[in-house]
Amino acid sequence: MTETIDRHRRRLIGTAATAVAAAQLGFMGSAGAQAVAPANKTGTSTSFGAIRQIDAGVLNVGYAEAGPAGGAPVILLHGWPYDIHSYVDVAPLLASAGHRVIIPHLRGYGTTRFLEADATRNGQPSALAIDVIALMDALKIEKATVAGYDWGAHTANIMAALWPERVKAMVSVSGYLIGNQEAGKQPLPPKAELEWWCQFYFATERGRAGYAKYTHDFAKLIWQTASPKWAFDDATFDRSAAALDNPDHVAITVHNYRWRLGLAAGDPKYDGFEQQLAKAPLIGVPTITMEGDANGAPHPDPSAYAKKFSGKYSHRLITGGIGHNLPQEAPRVFADAVIAAAEV
Repeated sequence: MTETIDRHRRRLIGTAATAVAAAQLGFMGSAGAQAVAPANKTGTSTSFGAIRQIDAGVLNVGYAEAGPAGGAPVILLHGWPYDIHSYVDVAPLLASAGHRVIIPHLRGYGTTRFLEADATRNGQPSALAIDVIALMDALKIEKATVAGYDWGAHTANIMAALWPERVKAMVSVSGYLIGNQEAGKQPLPPKAELEWWCQFYFATERGRAGYAKYTHDFAKLIWQTASPKWAFDDATFDRSAAALDNPDHVAITVHNYRWRLGLAAGDPKYDGFEQQLAKAPLIGVPTITMEGDANGAPHPDPSAYAKKFSGKYSHRLITGGIGHNLPQEAPRVFADAVIAAAEV
């Protein structure tokens, strides 16, 4: 793991970009929410073009890239059960602002594969964060702005907490999402437990078999309930659902949710990281958190996590019926937030 977490690599010099946008969209002086109505809810892009592949850590990672090679790096991280197309309209906006944009398929999605056939199909959050650090190493990116939602926000939070020297700034949908197994074992009020129905489903063998058999149907149901006002069409869904056909997807998904409940063991090599995360560390990198006003997935209230960000921080409430997949539902306001964060 030494090469993965080495904290003393040289920094790459990124190009300056969009100073005017940064001034207009910069951080607020307090943690109060700023309501933003999206200028556009969806864009017109449908494809990233050719997907690139690179060996990084334990994976051969499939990723899309946009923008100038010398631009200030931005890494966009997707959630479950979505894929890199959550950023199909965000990426060109960031590229036009001069950023080098990297959008990887997380382990278990798209063309990303394990290098070793017998590797553990581990879905614990720290493993996903180390995957991204390894990708940065492989691409010779010393420091980047990271942004994500759902599993992608979990991953970005962990990177910012454990490797702040690698994270220039962060945009995190639904705020502070660092959890641990002990917290996951604590019961919630019944209404809150109901929102986590899929987690309990995956805890059973019937759930694992059901997700394997009905992966696409399951994913579409999650899309509909997590974004109840997003009228996505079949073509939009099918484009992303193809990434769920990855042979490791079901195993990684089930392990992730079982691990959260303490029903599945993690890999001992990540124990040290998990011990640090169990302390709910503060995040000191400049951060913008975001929330859609129609997010149907479980998410904390912004007041519950504002104090977890000790650096420059603001929160943005995105109005207009925006749900869980915020970057795909409101690409311009998401891109604006990334530009503002990156320019600090």
